[in-house]
Amino acid sequence: MNLIPVFLPLNEKNFIFEPYYYKKITEMEKSETEKIDKLDRQILEIISKNARIPFKEVAEACGVSRAAIHQRVQRLIESGVIVGSGYHINPKILGYNTCTYIGITLERGSMYKDVVPKLEKIPEVVEIHFTTGPYTMLIKLYARDNENLMELVNGKIQEIPGVTETETLISLRTSLKREVPI
Repeated sequence: MNLIPVFLPLNEKNFIFEPYYYKKITEMEKSETEKIDKLDRQILEIISKNARIPFKEVAEACGVSRAAIHQRVQRLIESGVIVGSGYHINPKILGYNTCTYIGITLERGSMYKDVVPKLEKIPEVVEIHFTTGPYTMLIKLYARDNENLMELVNGKIQEIPGVTETETLISLRTSLKREVPI
């Protein structure tokens, strides 16, 4: 089974502390996700807002038994619709005051697979994307302050073999963070 690391979305208030993994979607899983019915969507709507909500409350809101909710959630996990849950941690409380997006240009796009493991070793990097457009990659990281950000960019990211250029964008505020529509 092929697993792909997924770094869940972050904002200036909250972030997932550790990466989650999901399976590559196979043809069988695609057909499984097409079988999501109204009750599944209702369950997803509720638990996506509060992953810690007791199944009893979900069952009451949906008008079905707790066992039905448990079975549905288990099926949604097994089919890859639900890919994880976790606690959100406020990065500012831990001293990470600067949320930054960095566009990275590589010598060759094929170097992406060599650069990702090096970026994964930088704990402040929380998302890594292979992109189209002006950058080969786009990463998201949290820094303690601008001085720490400069150390990360100049002392770590730009020192990675294959990185030819970086452009740093500091997020001043996250105005919206949400899941995809259900």
